[in-house]
Amino acid sequence: MSDLGQPRPARRRILVAAAGLAGAGLAGAAGLGGLAAFRASAASRGLVLRTRAGLAFGTTVALTAAGSDAAVIEAALTDGFAAMRAVEAGASLFRPDSALSRLNRDGALHAPDPHLVVLLRFALALAAATEGAFDPTVQPLWPVWSEAAARGGRPDTGVIRAVLARVGWHRVRLEPDRITLEPGTALTLNALIQGYAADRVMAAFRARGIADAFVDTGEFGASGAHPDGTPWRLGLADPRDPAALAAVIAPFMGFAATSGDYNMCFSDDRADHHILDPATGYSPGGLSSVTVTAPTGLLADGLSTACMVLGRDRGARLVAGHAGCAVRFTDKPRPA
Repeated sequence: MSDLGQPRPARRRILVAAAGLAGAGLAGAAGLGGLAAFRASAASRGLVLRTRAGLAFGTTVALTAAGSDAAVIEAALTDGFAAMRAVEAGASLFRPDSALSRLNRDGALHAPDPHLVVLLRFALALAAATEGAFDPTVQPLWPVWSEAAARGGRPDTGVIRAVLARVGWHRVRLEPDRITLEPGTALTLNALIQGYAADRVMAAFRARGIADAFVDTGEFGASGAHPDGTPWRLGLADPRDPAALAAVIAPFMGFAATSGDYNMCFSDDRADHHILDPATGYSPGGLSSVTVTAPTGLLADGLSTACMVLGRDRGARLVAGHAGCAVRFTDKPRPA
């Protein structure tokens, strides 16, 4: 599975473009003039478009909402950020006081945070469904790889084998009022937390009556449409050329998540990266990236990570088994 205990860099591999912007906006080029014109056009029809940006989950995030009442929109954006903070408090490895961080330190947690329970229950179910290709217990591999990379090398195979003895989703016991880890086991839910956060933000928006919204929590979600009535679009950056687009999803509704070999690399050729196969302790070699669209951000995030480990054929079968989901694979380039 992916996304161990390291910060996720700001993700520009998926780029948001408003329908009213110039085409250059899709590629992330300067489009401030187009954005100003878009906002002015919305305002002329009595509509308000607001975006609030910040930091969460070790990366940049941005929430956008539209409607006729500016006060309601601002309240919804505040609620959206509060929803992300609540998810962080439950399951972020970037917060030493989070419920997950305390669980990893202590090996057990009584009366666990509800967000942690939801995420862990999903993670264990996906681990079972993928026969361990997705596994939230790969966290002990992170310091091994990061320390070796800092020395300019790779971990010793014997060290990898020793750490793998502490990896395995069966080493986690989830009960209604307690979570217990076997000795030496540690969890990461970084491969799920941003997609789940997108779900929680959208729920907060719906509670405020916001129908038209676009959220970027590191993964993406969209509902409704732009104030001008045109659909949301999502540009997918090329994993080998982030300034270029590999594809555009239009219209974009629901949720999307991408896993790739470029967010955090341990080697210049990207053969070793932050997505690790729990069976081997090494990175899978077949794919550069996987993008999954799904009815929920949690499902999109989990499936995209699992597919990186499973590969194109098995990953496609996994996604096909989930209603309303689609997948796009980018193969790793062959060596010259």
